[in-house]
This record gives sequence, structure tokens and C-alpha cells, in this order.
Amino acid sequence: MDNYATTIETLFEKAENYTRTTAELVKLNAIDKSADVLSSLLSRLTVAIVVAMFVLLTNIGLSLWIGELMGKPYLGFFIIGSAYFLISVILYTFKDQWIKTPVSNFIITKMLKKK
Repeated sequence: MDNYATTIETLFEKAENYTRTTAELVKLNAIDKSADVLSSLLSRLTVAIVVAMFVLLTNIGLSLWIGELMGKPYLGFFIIGSAYFLISVILYTFKDQWIKTPVSNFIITKMLKKK
């Protein structure tokens, strides 16, 4: 009878260790996936900031150049501002198709990626 109790205790210990190990593995996998997604998004954000700075400085130069051609410096800024307003209306119209769906797919792909 004593042998039977020892066997059951051993079985419970193994089950407890298995459960602890499985929980730890799930936690570590979640941390790994989160870190992968976050690092990918941050690297893309860094590139986007550099591109935004390039676009900003280029637009200032383009606005000044157009303003010089038009004879009034502020007209160049109005023209570039109007172009960006048109672009923002188009982006707002197609935001789900062009922005939301690709970003969602990117995150899902990163989260489900096997190592």
C-alpha cells in the first residue's frame, strides 16, 4: 500500500512539474512574440521618421521654389498644402484597404510565425 501512495505522489509531482513547465513555456512564447512584433514595428517607425523628415524638408524647399515661380512665397505653401489635403482625403477614403488590413496582416503573421 505504501508503494501505491508513493507512485501516486510521484505522478502528482510530475503532473505539477509538467503544468509549471507548460505555463512557463507559454509565458516565454508570448514574450518572444511580443518582442518580435514590437521590434519590427519600432524599426519601421524609425525608418518612417527618417522618411518623414526627408519629405518635410523637401516640401519646404518645393514650396519656396513654387512660391518663387508664382511671385508670392505663400502661394507655394498653399499649393503644397492643397496637394496634401487631396492626398489625405484619398488616404482617409481607402484607409482600411491600404493601411488597416496590411498592418493587421503584418501583426498576425509575426504572431503566428514559427521559429
